[in-house]
Amino acid sequence: MERIRFLRRLVLMVLIPLFYISGCTNEKETASSQNFTCPMHPQIIKDGPSSCPICGMNLVPVTKSGTNDEIVLMDSQIQLANITTMPIASSNFGTSKVLNARLVTNPELSELISSRYAGRIERLYVKETGRQVSKGQALFQIYSEELQTLQQDYLLQLKQSAAFPNEKIYLTLRDAAKNKLRLFGYSNTQIANLARSSKTSPLITVNATVSGVVNEVNVSEGQYVSAGSPIVSLENYSQLWVEADVYPDEAGLIKIGTPVKVRIDGFPELEQTLKINFISPQIDAASQVLKVRAPISSQGKLQSGMQATVLLNTENISDAVALPLSAVIRDGKGAHVWIKTGKNTFAPKMVTTGQEDANQIIITSGLENVKEVVVSGAYLLSSEFILKKGSDAMSTHDMSKM
Repeated sequence: MERIRFLRRLVLMVLIPLFYISGCTNEKETASSQNFTCPMHPQIIKDGPSSCPICGMNLVPVTKSGTNDEIVLMDSQIQLANITTMPIASSNFGTSKVLNARLVTNPELSELISSRYAGRIERLYVKETGRQVSKGQALFQIYSEELQTLQQDYLLQLKQSAAFPNEKIYLTLRDAAKNKLRLFGYSNTQIANLARSSKTSPLITVNATVSGVVNEVNVSEGQYVSAGSPIVSLENYSQLWVEADVYPDEAGLIKIGTPVKVRIDGFPELEQTLKINFISPQIDAASQVLKVRAPISSQGKLQSGMQATVLLNTENISDAVALPLSAVIRDGKGAHVWIKTGKNTFAPKMVTTGQEDANQIIITSGLENVKEVVVSGAYLLSSEFILKKGSDAMSTHDMSKM
């Protein structure tokens, strides 16, 4: 009996330390397998407690949950992270260049009202700029002795043609005097009133020939002017020009009639497609850009001086898989997207990208047999994957096969 007790005690003395050593070893192994990451920058992963080299926050531990690439979220997590998906489908894709542009006044619609005879400005009916003027509205009144002489000549020819109705020479002289009045700005109504009243006057009121906005007033009341002196300048803002800057290497993409999409800053609802109708024959020496323009309707909202953006189409690709830029995550390892593999289940997928524009990017390979892809919330999925798995989402993918 004493021998048996001795042997039991000996076995216990040997086994108990082994259990303690094994426990310590497991604890060390568990501690050594513990990873830490930054809550704000989940791409930072370290194998021990530390601080984030980007923001300085203390790293928090993460627990690996196997090698499965998939991540499962609850409905509330999907809603809070605003994770949305779209089905994969082929469509036409067009790449475009963004050109800086602005709205400028169309000088073809400008009208300069000048004096057709020498005289003195008796009265200005329009004295300030920015005022809207309608066609036929009185602009100014001028005193001109030359005009009074033309009126007297016309009345004289009227009397002579009436006295000698069979003499063609007097009819010709009457018509010539009438045409002179027209050339000096007299309307048919004013000529008829002159013939009816037979009263001459050195004063004449000049009316607007077109509607527009007063852009410049060049005279003041009482000022003497010569024939041809500019009096009032009118601008018609119903149609403007979109003037865009094109760099020399882009000039080959544009020709007369090229369609472009125009967006006006502050008026997204007025986006429209226009056609280029003018290309400057030379490059501006100061800015080294080429000016191109297209006419655009102001629609009562647009004004000269507004900034605009012109999208110049550079290439059209048919039957392409295009995704929003927010769906693709790019880093030093390549590009990947998140695909939906089941209910509330997502997995990363390595892809090869092609051309892109300001909103979309072409996926040339990697989405074969994929039905649905995440288009918003992809970065949050990557962060959640790191926090749950303790490693980067693409760490197990072979980049050389893409």
